[in-house]
Order: sequence, then structure tokens, then C-alpha cells
Amino acid sequence: MISTAPPVYSYYPGCSQTATNRAYDISTRSVADALGIKLLELDDWNCCGATTYLPVREKRAFVLSARNLAIAEKEGLELATICNACYLTLRKTNKYMAGDPKLKDEIRGALKAGGMDYDGSVRVRHFLDILVNDLGEEAIRQRVKQNLSQLKAACYCGCQLTRPFDDLDDAEYPTIMERLVGWLGAEVVPFPMNAKCCGGLAMTTNPEVGQTLTGKILKAAKQSGANCVVTACPLCQLNLEAYQDKVAEAVEANCDIPVLYFTQLTGSAFGISAKDLALADNLTPVKTLLDEKVGSR
Repeated sequence: MISTAPPVYSYYPGCSQTATNRAYDISTRSVADALGIKLLELDDWNCCGATTYLPVREKRAFVLSARNLAIAEKEGLELATICNACYLTLRKTNKYMAGDPKLKDEIRGALKAGGMDYDGSVRVRHFLDILVNDLGEEAIRQRVKQNLSQLKAACYCGCQLTRPFDDLDDAEYPTIMERLVGWLGAEVVPFPMNAKCCGGLAMTTNPEVGQTLTGKILKAAKQSGANCVVTACPLCQLNLEAYQDKVAEAVEANCDIPVLYFTQLTGSAFGISAKDLALADNLTPVKTLLDEKVGSR
């Protein structure tokens, strides 16, 4: 007898998804509910260490990530996350612990000082991977209620989703988001900047570099004929949305284009309300675009 139990994952939202990028978390939970996916948020989770510690004291970042993984290990479930940086840091922690016994002992020693332990058994998953590879095309298509055919999407995975780990998709030319967007019924435009770096934190530490890198992505999206950019990373989302006027000057091109999370696009295809997708949080006119281009099937 085939089990009909809903898929269940531990869920690590990450810091920015509870504040500046809360639309990503809200839309993720709404899409999960629509698909019958149970996301069990980790109890007492903490920052993964990606932004602050990783470039300075990598071992401390690993301890921070390992604490989250230790909580997840008790649940005995795969750990879902939506932030590319969190996904990368959590996976790096697993890899380094598995490959360096001395480091693993040090990390476990730090955890034990806080009454915790982590053996390294948790598989870390990106929510995009879960939608495409666990649920699959049929499950996605059968829930589509809205016609997205007038949307022309430039799919932007960012540089951390497939690097340095290329087991999820091709590192240079990933297609995982393109497949999902196609199943939803939108037109996927050719977009060579899919996995290029947006500049990340360089937007604040070295603005000229950050603005140029982000500008190249937005410029390429416009040139491809896209009327929106679809993202999978909260920092990419912020850079692509918040600085369009400045990056337009940096690359001397029109960079005015709506930017939304793949979860918001998915939810729109499923007929989920703008409120439950937090479309009002977007800095670009995403709701206006969807109101104009999305219709009933």
C-alpha cells in the first residue's frame, strides 16, 4: 500500500527571513501548505554564521551551524532551508566535519560545552530542490490554477546554490529553477547570468564593484526580453531590488524590472493571495506585474 502521508522536513528559516526578507519565509510557508509539505521549524535555532563569522573565523561559523544541525539531528529529518548562504554554510559544516576528524572533535567539544552534540547525519536541502526533485513536475502542474503565460522570467539562482557543491545542478548553467518556472506555465527566457555573482555584501563594502555586478545581471535580464527576475537568495533579492537606480548608472542601462522569489511566483500560479505571499514587501512593482500578467486558466 502506497503511503499518503505528507512529506515532512525540519525547517531552518535563517536570520534575514525573519526580518528584511520575511516575504521569502512567508511565501515559502504558504507554498508548502498548498503542496501538503510539513515544515517543522527548528526550536531555538540561531544564525548560521555565514555573514559575520565565516569570512573571519570559519571555525566559529561551523560551530554556529553545527548547533542548528544538532537540533535537526534530534528530529531525524532532512533539514530544509531557503537562503543560499545558509544552505552553503550548513553543507560546508557537514563536509568539513566529515573530512577532518580533528575539526569534528573540536566542534563537538564546543557543542558539548552547551549540552549538545552532532554526529553529522543531517542532510541539508534547499526548498527549491525539494519542489523540483522530491515533488516533481506532476505534483507542481496539477496545483497550478493561474495562467502565467504572459510572464517572461529570467531565472537567477545566484552563485552559491550550485557552488562549490555541484551535486544539485550544473555549477555554471543550472536549470533547476527554469524547470520549476516552466512547470508553472511562465516563459523562461535565455539568461546567461543565471549563476553569476550579484556582488553580495560588496554592495556595502565596495559599492562600485557591487553595483557593476548587479547591474550586469539586471541589464542582461532586460536584454533577454524578461519582464521579471526570479530569485532563490535573499541577499541577491535585496541587491537586485534595492539598488536599481544606482546600478543603472553604473552600467549605463535601464535596469528597471520587477524581482520576486521563486516561492512568490509559485504561490501566484497556485492562486495564493498577495497577502499570503507578502507581495507588498517587495521593493519593485511585483504585485502590479502579477495583476497585469496573471489570469485565470
